[in-house]
Amino acid sequence: MRQLLTLLTLLMLSFSLFSCQKEQEPSAKSKELVVYTSRKEHLIKDIFKAYEEKTGVKISYRTGDAGALIQALKAEGHNTTADLFMTVDAGNLWYAKSQGLFQSVDSQKLKGAIPPHLRDPEDQWFALSVRARTIAFNPENVKEDELKSYEDLATKKWKGRLCLRTSKKVYNQSLVAMLIHELGEEKAKEVVAGWVDNVVEIFSNDTAVLKAIAVGQCDVGIVNTYYYGRLIKEDPKLPLKLFWPNQESYGVHINISGAGILKHSKNPKEAKKFLEWLASEEAQKSFAQVNMEYPVDPEAPQDELVESWGEFKPNTSFNLSKAGVLQKKALKLMHEVDYK
Repeated sequence: MRQLLTLLTLLMLSFSLFSCQKEQEPSAKSKELVVYTSRKEHLIKDIFKAYEEKTGVKISYRTGDAGALIQALKAEGHNTTADLFMTVDAGNLWYAKSQGLFQSVDSQKLKGAIPPHLRDPEDQWFALSVRARTIAFNPENVKEDELKSYEDLATKKWKGRLCLRTSKKVYNQSLVAMLIHELGEEKAKEVVAGWVDNVVEIFSNDTAVLKAIAVGQCDVGIVNTYYYGRLIKEDPKLPLKLFWPNQESYGVHINISGAGILKHSKNPKEAKKFLEWLASEEAQKSFAQVNMEYPVDPEAPQDELVESWGEFKPNTSFNLSKAGVLQKKALKLMHEVDYK
């Protein structure tokens, strides 16, 4: 009997020690993160790998169209395996928030690194890189002092000289939302109607707009800067230059890539650490430079080619959450002026 009691005591002690050890050891799940992202794989895989090597946290990811990923997350609900959603354009981030997909993140590191106009007012999403949507022109056909502002492109001097990307792209919807915010609906409508009246052709993407400018099909267009960077990197002799509009008023329209922690994340603590790291100076260099974007941290180094474009005054009065709030008005306005 005494031997049996001793054996039971030893078994209970062993079980207790084993349970304590299990509690102290991090679970396998705590060392894993799942990211749903609309960013192209070649733009994110190396930054994910760098974090894995630094922390031992494995990052799995699913890529796809932003709208499709948002619908997938809605359908998965509580059962989702995803911890973060990463995408481009503040309008997409706003829409994901409006669908109840994100949770608020209380982080002094993120607030310290990311200016208020580049994050959700309720801290549900945060910018990770900045892109400028500005004017590109052919210096063989346009003198720089001819250019002034987004509004000026609606004047008659640009009749038959302007190329645009389709209104179906969220980048242009956010640009028009910004114009509504800065100019009011009536004036913004006049400007966009002027663009449509002046346009030579509407293209499906910014690269096509830039190539049309380079061959003289049109003289000016509105593009995201990184598309310009990609083309110039391939062929530095292309007759293309960038112009920073509205430097005496509200500044150049900027947009972002960004991310938020999902409401049903199974690992929000680790997701928060990853988000904070992405906003750190260590990560900012790689995250922005890989796509020739601007870091959200103004102290972080820029890509050499990006830096050569010079400094500009960005629009900071337009909190990018408003790109989503005003998106319906922007779409309605573009439809009314027949911007295809």
